[in-house]
Amino acid sequence: MTPIFHITSRAEADEAVRAGTYVAAGFRREGFIHCSYARQLTRVADARFRGRPDLVLLEIERARVGCEVVDENLEGGTELFPHIYGPLPMSAVTALFDFPCRPDGTFELPEGVHL
Repeated sequence: MTPIFHITSRAEADEAVRAGTYVAAGFRREGFIHCSYARQLTRVADARFRGRPDLVLLEIERARVGCEVVDENLEGGTELFPHIYGPLPMSAVTALFDFPCRPDGTFELPEGVHL
């Protein structure tokens, strides 16, 4: 199955590893955790995280999440993004990749993340 990815800070990822569960900062407000497919990552990162050197990617096995994961677009477009409707158990995270920005503030996929 195709993995999904979540972009977060190194500090938040480290805390999730300690706790065993990850809940995104906006989860209470939005009710879900934003995710992307590999093909969407650089575009999302460039638009929402430009210039952030402290980011990591959580590679997630959708079948192991344990709650509803819905492909949807809630911003009026047609492109679908996976949203996790519950806390993310870290046991569903199959890899963690450093995802720092380049000197110009934009992002490229880290080695090991495949389209």
